[in-house]
Amino acid sequence: MIVARTVEELPDRERTVAIGSFDGVHVGHRHVLETARAAGGPTTVVTFWPHPRLVLGNRVELLSTLERRLELLEVEGVEDVLVVSFTPELAALEPEQFADSLLRRIKARVIAVGANFRFGRAAAGDPASLERLGFDVRLVGLLEGVSSTRIRSLLREGDVVAAARLLGRPAEVEGTVVLGDQRGGTLGFPTANLAVEPELLVPAYGIYAGAARGHRAAISIGINPHYGGDERRIEPHLLDFEGDLYGQRLVVELWQRLRDEHAFESEEELVAQIARDVEAVRAAKRPV
Repeated sequence: MIVARTVEELPDRERTVAIGSFDGVHVGHRHVLETARAAGGPTTVVTFWPHPRLVLGNRVELLSTLERRLELLEVEGVEDVLVVSFTPELAALEPEQFADSLLRRIKARVIAVGANFRFGRAAAGDPASLERLGFDVRLVGLLEGVSSTRIRSLLREGDVVAAARLLGRPAEVEGTVVLGDQRGGTLGFPTANLAVEPELLVPAYGIYAGAARGHRAAISIGINPHYGGDERRIEPHLLDFEGDLYGQRLVVELWQRLRDEHAFESEEELVAQIARDVEAVRAAKRPV
């Protein structure tokens, strides 16, 4: 898959374009991609980074990093992606200026967009605007109950199973492994401590079953109340894994929320509960 940051980096040809933020690449986004492919011709995704809502001063917790978004688009068979730098200047363009400066320059012939797609100054542009500007627009209806907003809400509640149905894959948490307290190793359950980008959504605190690097994982998200912690930690214990993960990027799937985190009467009780969690992880089923 070609990932371009400028128009000039794309092959010079007419193309079908799927356009949007594609945060999380959920089942609704895949419907847009399928519609673009069905139109024929080379398919290019036009996506934006940073997320437009962040640039416009609104708060949004993202479902995926740009790196992960691109990986998921490649899995979907996308041929080219143009990552457009979203700036206040871009947001201020009139719809026709936006079309001229971007869509016509990449020779967009057909454009597949969701029904709620908006662009240009004060979000004045919509799919009907694209049609008036001469593009062959393939409007993709919204799937009932499927949106990045709804997925975020489910993850904040810890309902990773319901979120997986809307994503079409397990929910994930992603970060770089950094040095932690190294307490897990002394308890017999070594964990990786994940540093997560601040704009990413982290699901509700609790203990989860999931997987990473081909290994099942017991994942703790929270503050380690047994040890009086007050800083959020994301700590996956990869079952049957041996090796050093420090400094590496780790994408962790969340399959099932097992329980709340809480303090125990003794370290022995904590270790016994972790052992039970590990057995629950071994029995857990991957959603979707």
